[in-house]
Amino acid sequence: MSVSLYYSARRTTPLTAVESAAVARVVAAHESSFPYRDQESLCLYSGDRTPPDEIVAGSTKMPLDLGRLLPVIVHVLDSVTELRRALPGATWHVHLDDLDVPWDESEGYALPGMRDADLAAELEGH
Repeated sequence: MSVSLYYSARRTTPLTAVESAAVARVVAAHESSFPYRDQESLCLYSGDRTPPDEIVAGSTKMPLDLGRLLPVIVHVLDSVTELRRALPGATWHVHLDDLDVPWDESEGYALPGMRDADLAAELEGH
């Protein structure tokens, strides 16, 4: 059974050219620094698959390899945090299947323990 991280932003006004460029920069930076070439990463849906007020939406399938799980979660949530900060006035929904990922103004999107080095080492050993 696979688990996915879903992210979407809604707003009545469409993306501006500046915002579209900011989204492209975040995606490019994410792709160039993502640690696993054979793993699904930040994946934004094309505009024709989304409702008119949905300005950004996507999902990432989580790895089955426990050693990769936290690095992927951290990397994707950090990128979604950057996207949210680049798109003011949008209403965001970020969730790991049925679990909502909370937003914190200073930290951004984060799950408890996702930056815990001991937990990452333990998961890597399995």
